[in-house]
Amino acid sequence: MDLLNALVTFLNFVFIPASAYGAQLALGALGVTLIYGILRFSNFAHGDTMAFGTAMVILLTWGLQALGITLGPLPTALLALPPAIALTAALALLTDRWVYRHYRRIKAAPIVVVMASVGVMFVMNGLTRIVIGVGEINFADGARFVVTVPQFREMTGLTEGLSLRTTQAITLVIAALSVWALFVFLNRTRAGKAMRAYADNEDLALLSGIDPDRVVRLTWIIAIALAVMAGTLYGLDKTFKAFNYFQILLPIFAAAIVGGLGNPVGAIAGGFLIAFSEVALTYPWKKVAEYLGFEPSGLLQMLGTEYKLAISFVILIVVLLVRPTGLFRGKAY
Repeated sequence: MDLLNALVTFLNFVFIPASAYGAQLALGALGVTLIYGILRFSNFAHGDTMAFGTAMVILLTWGLQALGITLGPLPTALLALPPAIALTAALALLTDRWVYRHYRRIKAAPIVVVMASVGVMFVMNGLTRIVIGVGEINFADGARFVVTVPQFREMTGLTEGLSLRTTQAITLVIAALSVWALFVFLNRTRAGKAMRAYADNEDLALLSGIDPDRVVRLTWIIAIALAVMAGTLYGLDKTFKAFNYFQILLPIFAAAIVGGLGNPVGAIAGGFLIAFSEVALTYPWKKVAEYLGFEPSGLLQMLGTEYKLAISFVILIVVLLVRPTGLFRGKAY
């Protein structure tokens, strides 16, 4: 029985939260790796683009709620997600036309485009704060839990309870469906194969008649869709605050680079690796140890929760030193 209680404690406080967080990082890292692999630059505006897209979701959610339109037990934000993706993608395409297209035409060095993305990052950050403010916003409605702690205890008779929040379940389902749809698109459609060909060899792709402007547009639209979904799921799971999306940029880039920048499979693996590392290293394992028959004198917490970002940074540095191409051998950078 104590072994089951230890397992439930692990699932409740480590596995489920880390899985949801890992899915959010994986979606964000997929957007980063697509832009790097196809457009060939690291987009430092990705985090603030997530924030802007999530702000659009919140505003549309409020509008739908004012009209009395909801999804019952599911968050109304899911209804607001498609139009918010469209609005954010439109802004990204305008940004590409006004900023990035010039650098592609003159074949600027990647570092120049990266610096341009830093400028876009500050603009997007300011725009988001103007639109939605700087405060903390909770926009999750509907049923809060799929399974509550008392329900689980009543069903199992265990001392420890397990809860599964609706937002965590939705995060895992949407992330799985999004990843499946992306891989089907990239591997089985003509447009997806054109994007892969353009990423592998731009000159040969152009000689084959592939339209580079169409590839660029598709890349931005897909990357923005992934970013807005990741940002919305992160905001639903926790709360929305514009500055948090600037901070989450480090774990997202760490996930993309650790997995192998430019490799979609690596981005997914990197997202879960970073998430589980952050949660496991900052969780106090004392209760789990007690259920397993140990009597620890301390909390068995390796690091305080304030060091979560530092964990991402350390993992990133170690991978860059030991295996610069990442775990799944992404492109050199």
